[in-house]
Order: sequence, then C-alpha cells, then structure tokens
Amino acid sequence: MKIAAIQLDSVWEDPSANFAKVEHLLASTPPSPGSLIVLPEMFATGFSFDLSKTMHGASRETESFLRSLAVRHRSIVTGGVINPGANGLGRNESVTFAADGTLMARYVKQQPFGAAESAVHEAGSETVVFGLGEFTMAPLVCYDLRFPELFRAAAREGADLFVVIAAWPAIRIDHWRTLLRARAIENMAFVIGVNRTGREPSGECGGCSMIIDPRGEIIAEAGRDETILTAEIFHASVAAWRAEFPALRDARWESR
Repeated sequence: MKIAAIQLDSVWEDPSANFAKVEHLLASTPPSPGSLIVLPEMFATGFSFDLSKTMHGASRETESFLRSLAVRHRSIVTGGVINPGANGLGRNESVTFAADGTLMARYVKQQPFGAAESAVHEAGSETVVFGLGEFTMAPLVCYDLRFPELFRAAAREGADLFVVIAAWPAIRIDHWRTLLRARAIENMAFVIGVNRTGREPSGECGGCSMIIDPRGEIIAEAGRDETILTAEIFHASVAAWRAEFPALRDARWESR
C-alpha cells in the first residue's frame, strides 16, 4: 500500500485556505490510485478551541472535502475533523473515506489534552479497527499516543496498522518520535504518524511525520517543512515478523 502523509502548515481558523493548500500539495505530488492519504488532526483550522470556528454544521464541510479527495484521487483518505458532541461540546475525530466516498470509520479521540481540551471536546470511549486491504487499521489522535493501552486494545482486535494524526508541539517532538517507534515495536505493527507543522497562537507544531515498520525502523521521516511524505508498506512484512518473533503470542491478554 502506498502512503501519502500530508504534513500541513495550517492557516489558523481558515478551512477554505487549508483546503486550497491541500489541493496544491496533492497537485504537486499526485498520489497513485489506491493510496492511503492522511491529513493531520484538525488540519482545516489548526488546534483551536473556538467551536464556532472549528465545529461542523449540518453541511459537514471538512468531511465533504475529505470525501471529495478520496473520490477524485481514487484513494483512501483519513483526516481530522470536529463534529458536534454531547452537552454543547465538540468531538475531535479521525474519519476515513474509501475511494468511492463511503465512510469507512469514525474514531473519537479518547484522550483530550488535559483540562483545556476536555473543556471543549468530549472524550471518546471506543477502540476502532477496520479492514484496509490486507491490513487492519486503527486510527488514533495526537495525545492518544502517550497511552499504550489504547494501542494494545486495538492490537488485541487485530490491528497491524496504526495511523496517528496530530498537532504535536515542537517543544516535545523528541517524545513524538520516540513514542511512535515504541508503539510500532511493542505492537509489532506499522505506525504512520502525521503531524502538523508551523506556528499557531499557542506555539509551534513540530512536523517530523513518520512512517515506521513493525520492527521500529523508520521507513520515511519528514523534517519541519510543509510536505507530502511518501512510502510503500507491505502486509507481508508485518505478517512475517509476527510469525518469526513471539511477543504478541506470548502476551498474557487474559491477565488484563
């Protein structure tokens, strides 16, 4: 499967401008049909807590944009959106659309970032896994990366490809790089981490999007520039490693 990870420098609270930036990047680096295209957490607005600027209305314009990308590029598209939740809160979601525009999965971030995000975004409570060709994919969002139990729950349900979309800050970018590799190693799975880059009012996002194999080796890594990170991954690699090395077979699942 070919991967096109879009590391975006989002224009603050301006979906139209960010849609145009994504279109420009894809025009300059067109993905092959059947690719997995991934956009970061809250790519359309930046990591804003102003729900009047970030949360979808009835038209769900950001989802409509992602769906249109999938259809036009004949590819699978994953990206971050904010949808209405309960009690006036939003829901920080990762959504995935198939090449025909069908919604494949909707995942709600289970770990909002501390009290500030919890005040505006409700926490999800469900692990999501779904078939993606030969792979079984689990989507996660940013701060979820610090909670290995979320990844292990998905691995227990068969996940062998984790896609983490993020707005991870530059000041903690070493943690991002280390934790992505750790989640790949301990779950013997491919991990795709797609981060935003550039400045916003609360600070700077760190970029360094990565594609990591099940042994923890970095297949591809971006720097701090806005770019599309590309690579190709093969399910045979994860199947062979899991057959060779017994860590998942030795895991005492029932003790949890």
